[in-house]
Amino acid sequence: MVQYSSARLDASFAALSDPTRRGVLEQLRGADASITDLADTFQMTLTGMKKHVGVLERAGLVTTRKVGRVRTCRLGSSALDEEAAWIEQYRRVWETRFNQLDVIVEELMTREKTDERDR
Repeated sequence: MVQYSSARLDASFAALSDPTRRGVLEQLRGADASITDLADTFQMTLTGMKKHVGVLERAGLVTTRKVGRVRTCRLGSSALDEEAAWIEQYRRVWETRFNQLDVIVEELMTREKTDERDR
């Protein structure tokens, strides 16, 4: 089994758990933005947006750079590969379980049709 960095996964999933932070990542996917621009887009205070950006930054999902009085945000170097691999493990488990369930349902439906014909 692949070993994952628990602290890294925890930070990433905690950051991604908030809809505003996911929205920030979507926004930054198109272009870099200042914290002021992000705060305006999400109709929140600068302080609130700084906190969201801080969470994203600690998770490695966003980087910031200050030039003068403007702090610009951009997508970080974390490509979410480790997080995607962790999720993929569980997707495969559930896919196998659902496939097994499909087989059982199909068998029951076939049996039911056979029983109806025999009556």
